[in-house]
Amino acid sequence: MTNNFQKIQKAHVIMCLFLVSIIGCKQENATSYSKLDNRALVAKVQEYYSKRLDNCISSLEEINVVDEISEKLNKYKLARREFKLIEPILAFADKENYKSLNASNILKIEEEDATDIKIRAPFGFQVIEELLNEDEVDVAEVGSIIKKTVSRLKLIAANNTLYLKKHHILWLLRDQIARIALVGITGFDSPVLEQSLLEAKTNYETLLFIINTYKSEFSKDKLYTDFVNELQTAQKMLQESDFESFNRYDFIKNHTHKQLELLANTAEDWKVEFPLTMAFNNNITSLFSKETFNIDFFNDYHQLEKAMSNEKIALGRKLFNDKNLSKGGVMSCATCHIKDKAFTDGLATFPKQKRNTPTLPYAAYQQTFFHDGRAGSLEGQIVGVVENKNEFHTNLENLTETVKNDSAYTKSFANLYGKVTDFNIRNAIANYIRSLGDFSSKFDKNINNKENTLTTSEINGFNLFMGKAKCATCHFPPVFNGTVPPNFTETEVESIGVPNMKETGLDGDLGAYDIFKTEERKYFFKTSTVRNISKTAPYMHNGVYETLEQVVDFYNKGGGQGLGYKVPNQTLPSDKLNLSEKEIKDLIAFMEALTDE
Repeated sequence: MTNNFQKIQKAHVIMCLFLVSIIGCKQENATSYSKLDNRALVAKVQEYYSKRLDNCISSLEEINVVDEISEKLNKYKLARREFKLIEPILAFADKENYKSLNASNILKIEEEDATDIKIRAPFGFQVIEELLNEDEVDVAEVGSIIKKTVSRLKLIAANNTLYLKKHHILWLLRDQIARIALVGITGFDSPVLEQSLLEAKTNYETLLFIINTYKSEFSKDKLYTDFVNELQTAQKMLQESDFESFNRYDFIKNHTHKQLELLANTAEDWKVEFPLTMAFNNNITSLFSKETFNIDFFNDYHQLEKAMSNEKIALGRKLFNDKNLSKGGVMSCATCHIKDKAFTDGLATFPKQKRNTPTLPYAAYQQTFFHDGRAGSLEGQIVGVVENKNEFHTNLENLTETVKNDSAYTKSFANLYGKVTDFNIRNAIANYIRSLGDFSSKFDKNINNKENTLTTSEINGFNLFMGKAKCATCHFPPVFNGTVPPNFTETEVESIGVPNMKETGLDGDLGAYDIFKTEERKYFFKTSTVRNISKTAPYMHNGVYETLEQVVDFYNKGGGQGLGYKVPNQTLPSDKLNLSEKEIKDLIAFMEALTDE
C-alpha cells in the first residue's frame, strides 16, 4: 500500500509541475509573446484540432448508420485517420483520455489498494477495429463500443481549449516523433489491419501543419526548410513501404534521430527555456543513449539531498556487495545478482526462492518492481529483500544498526546524507542500481552512428522484433521492457501462459494475482527487459527455458494458448507468428546485439 501511495504521490508531483507550466501560459500577458502573437498561433492549432475532432466523431457515428460490414470498415478507417491526425495534440493535452481511446482490447485493471480495485472494459479504436474484423461481426456490440467512444470524444470536444507555450509545442513534437518510432510503426495500435505505416504518415501531416504554423518563429530559414523536408521525406518512406518489409532500423537511425536533432536546433533557434524535464531529457538527439533519459523522473524521491551522485553510487556499490547486511553475514545483493551475468545468477531459481532472479541493468527505467510488480520503487523493492527470510532475513532496524556500527559507513553517510537511516541506506543501493545500464551495446553504437558493424542478420532481426514478430508491442524500445513510451509512466504486466518446468501445462505461479487477489490478474507478470538477454539465461519468471531458441519458439506458437493451455485473460495473441528458421536466427542475432560492453 505504501508503494502505491508513493506512485500516486510521484504522479501528483509531476502533474502539479506540468500544470504550473501550462497555467503559466494563461497568465502570460500579450507583451511577452514573440514575433507573431502566440495566441494567434495557438488559435490556428486549436482550429485544426477542433475540426478534426469533430470529423472523427462524425465518421464514427456513421458506422452505426450503414449496414454493410465493408462500409462500416470504410467509415472506421475514415474515423481512425482523423483520430491519428489529432493524436499528437490529444496525446499531449489529454494523456489519460488518449490512452483510453487508443487502448488495447484487454481489460484495464487499476489496483490502488485492496479496497480500491477497478476493472474497466476496454473501448476505443483498437476494440472497434478488432470487432469489425471478426469472422462473425456482432453489430450490437460494435454499436455499443462506438457509442461509448463517441461519448468520450464529445466530452473532449466540449473541453478542448488548448493552452500552449512554445516549449509545449516542442514537447508535443518530440513526443510524437518518439511515439511513431517506438510504438506507432510496431503495429501496437493497429493489431488487425496493420496500417501502422499509413497512420504514422498521417501523424506527420499534423507535425508538418504545426511546423508550418510556427514558421514565423524560425530565425533561420534553412532550419525551417530542413525540418519540413525531413518530415516529408519520412512520409514518403512510410508511403512506399509495407508493414513486414519496412526498414525500421534505417528509419530510426536516419530519420527519427535527424528529426530529434532538428527539434533540438529549433529549441535553440526559438530561444526556448524549458521549465522542467520529463522522462526524456530536453533537446535529445537519440532515443538510444544514456543522455536520452532524465533518471530522476523514474525516482520517487526528487529532494535535492537525495539526488544521485558518483559518491552515492560508490557507497551503494559497497553496500550492494556487503554480506554483513544480512543476518549471519551469509549473503549480499551480489550473491544473486552477479555482475558477469548482467546481474542475474544463471539459475532457474535461486535456492528457496520462488522466481527467477531478474537482471538489474536498466531496472531504473520502470515504474514497478519484482516480477509481479508489487513494489513501486527500487527503495521499496529493497525492503522486500531485507525482510525475506530466504534472503537477508532481517529488518530495517537491524540493517540500520549494522551500518551505524561501521565507522567508514557512518562517515560516508554523514558526508553524503547527513546521517544513517534505513531509507538513506536503501537510497544509496538504489542509486547504484540506477547507474547500471549505459546503452553501450553493439546495437546502440550502430544506431547512433558510432560504428558500422551490425550484420544484415542483426538488422533484419531488429526489423522483425519491431514488425512481424510483434515483440516491440510489449518490449518497448529503447529499453525493450514493459514501460510504455513516450511518457514512461506505466509499466505493463502481461499474461502469456508460461509453461511449468516440465512443460506439461501452465505454470502454477499466479503472479500479480497474489498482491490483491484480483481474479483478472491471474498469471500476470511484468514485462522484463530484453537488453543483455544473451547473459541472463534461463528465461521466464520460473526459468523454464534455457535458450533463446526455446523462448522464440514459445512466442512463435502463440504462447500458452497456442500450446493448448487454458490461460485466462492471455494478453499475448494466440495466433502463430509463422516465423521461418532464418527469421528466428535473425531475431536472436539482434537480441544478442543488445549486450552491453
